[in-house]
Amino acid sequence: WLMSDNMHHQWLLLAACFWVIFMFMVASKFITLTFKDQDGYGAKQEPLILTAVTKVEEVHVPGKKRWPEEFQPTGKAFSGNLIHQPLVHMERLELLRNVCRDTALRNLSHTAVSKFVLDRIFVCDKHKILFCQTPKVGNTQWKKVLIVLNGAFSSIEEIPENIVHDHEKNGLPRLSSFSDSEIKKRLNLYFKFFIVRDPFERLISAFKDKFVHNPRFEPWYRHEIAPGIIRKYRKNRTETKGLQFEDFVRYLGDPNHRWLDVQFGDHIIHWVTYVELCAPCEIAYSVIGHHETLEDDAPYILKAAGIDHLVSYPTIPPGITVYNKTKVERYFSGISKRDIRRLYARFEGDFKLFGYREPDFLLN
Repeated sequence: WLMSDNMHHQWLLLAACFWVIFMFMVASKFITLTFKDQDGYGAKQEPLILTAVTKVEEVHVPGKKRWPEEFQPTGKAFSGNLIHQPLVHMERLELLRNVCRDTALRNLSHTAVSKFVLDRIFVCDKHKILFCQTPKVGNTQWKKVLIVLNGAFSSIEEIPENIVHDHEKNGLPRLSSFSDSEIKKRLNLYFKFFIVRDPFERLISAFKDKFVHNPRFEPWYRHEIAPGIIRKYRKNRTETKGLQFEDFVRYLGDPNHRWLDVQFGDHIIHWVTYVELCAPCEIAYSVIGHHETLEDDAPYILKAAGIDHLVSYPTIPPGITVYNKTKVERYFSGISKRDIRRLYARFEGDFKLFGYREPDFLLN
């Protein structure tokens, strides 16, 4: 009897211990939930976001390269916007296709895949990549990436600056150098991409680079092209100052600008439209990067192309990709609305195809 009573007391003591432990766990959980940091809640959502990313990858886009099944965002993807990139890029391609189908914009969105276009596209056969050059949008860095991938140099740091644009020495073949059948094969099978930025900001960059800070090794912009534009488009012929942005805008917005373009030759690539450069409605590009989001787009493009383990995009200086609204408004402040509207009319296809808003100073 004594043994039975003793065992009964032991069971009661054990049950009491379990009850105390259970209550402590409940209280601990309550305290954790009550005082939990709000920023920690977002981290709990990552599995949901990754599930959404997987669904985006499974969407088949006719004529576009499908993302590899093993694709998972890495590096800063889990702490930045890169985790949303598959959806962002699918939306960009969808917008592009919709605008390409808009018959009202056909003259502004379509162009022939001519030798001029094929000359803009650089080839990396080793990794099956095509890159269409859109000047004044950080293309020098992408050319360095491809030069390394093609094996001409072992690292980006080793590439001399004077070699990057020397197409006889940099090991970057143009798509135009191949036969018609080889061109078609590469256009159908390779990973294809290019970069865009706000069209008006790009024109300002081109003007500053070629006519204001004109490098010594490109004297024709200041001594041949600028005088040609001034003779045709400057209102006050008695002025002796160099090319002004107002002259440049009048030239670009002139519906009959092509007669000068022919004289200037391929130098016009720095200010012709993205449509004329890369034929985005005729060529099924895999990715279209934006200069304004290059910090996220560059690693995403490397990952999507399957080369992120081989090369990195050069470091981007802080703030260099940010759209400078004040600068754009300042440059256009002295330009007549008529000239700005004519300029926008020429570049409207670029604005619409790539999701850039019509400038506020045109809406006022």
